[in-house]
Amino acid sequence: MEKHQMCQREKRTVCCMFGGKSTEYEVSLMSVTSVLQQIDRGRYDVMMLGVTKDGRWLYYDGEIDQISENTWFTDKAHTYPAMFSPNFGEKTLFIMQADHTWTTRHVDVVFPVMHGSNAEDGTLQGLLTICGIPYVGSGHCASAIAMDKEFTKCVAASLNIPQARHVVVRRGCAPAQAASDALDKLGAFPLFVKPANAGSSIGTGKAYDHAQLCQAIEDALQYDEKAIVEEYIAGREVECAVIGTQTPHVSVPGQIDPGSDFYDYEAKYLKEGSVLHIPAPLMPRTAEEIRRYAAQIYQGLGCAGLSRVDFFVCGDGETERVLFNEINTLPGFTDISMYPKLLMYEGMTYPQIIDRLIALACGEETEK
Repeated sequence: MEKHQMCQREKRTVCCMFGGKSTEYEVSLMSVTSVLQQIDRGRYDVMMLGVTKDGRWLYYDGEIDQISENTWFTDKAHTYPAMFSPNFGEKTLFIMQADHTWTTRHVDVVFPVMHGSNAEDGTLQGLLTICGIPYVGSGHCASAIAMDKEFTKCVAASLNIPQARHVVVRRGCAPAQAASDALDKLGAFPLFVKPANAGSSIGTGKAYDHAQLCQAIEDALQYDEKAIVEEYIAGREVECAVIGTQTPHVSVPGQIDPGSDFYDYEAKYLKEGSVLHIPAPLMPRTAEEIRRYAAQIYQGLGCAGLSRVDFFVCGDGETERVLFNEINTLPGFTDISMYPKLLMYEGMTYPQIIDRLIALACGEETEK
């Protein structure tokens, strides 16, 4: 039985997972709040399974507002320790009651509305695969590779997809020597530094001199065992939404004006200064090239269900040049996130996006 085995055809029980032992915990709370508000309760029985910052799994049956306010885990009357049955195909969530007895709930499909490590990196996907529970998104292998920017860049290079020049530095290096080596290979400041395994622009930095580069490397290596140092691309940030599996649909590109030096965590989730342009103001051939590259990297990595693929566009008009940036297999679903906005521009409603992703997870449209 495959991970995309058919779900029950009656009203399905969808387990929305959120939180996580990740630096992107707060982003997950914003994303799942939107999903819980938009999912069609007439089609699905919705259950909520949260993971605290310290890694506790709690079944939650309280108010959605407490999730967005990050007080959900303090509500002792509505939180219960929980875990999935490891018996393949049983598709059961065990829930511990106050008297330490266990009750069970059937789970048809898991929607992991989670981001970053211990969520988007293949670990959760591997667990659900072992349990035989269908889930939204890519499998464990594609998730792990896509999460690692070094490995993703290797796949992009094998597909002849253009990208920024970069070097990899690893924890344990001497930052000053690593900075000098990176500068020798990449040529000139500014340089951009980011952890190899992190999202939402956490741990990223832009360096204009050697001292700043040393500090940026140290900062990035606090979040991961390796970091990527890239040439800085003075271009527009453009993204595509991908939905589907064997024949994925790639949306029109959207452009981000971050309202800051680069599209950092605050610009993505906290500030109101960033502006989204859908569709992006691009030459038709450039837009088509972006969509083609997005499909190539998505399929090259073996992704399934959904992803957001990010690019840089340098130049204007006839001089436009496209560079691949990164791919996110569980993109943000907040009310200001680009992924749902791109698909909604093309005519899907937010609930229809959720329906499609659940159908894909259950194997109703195509195999993973």
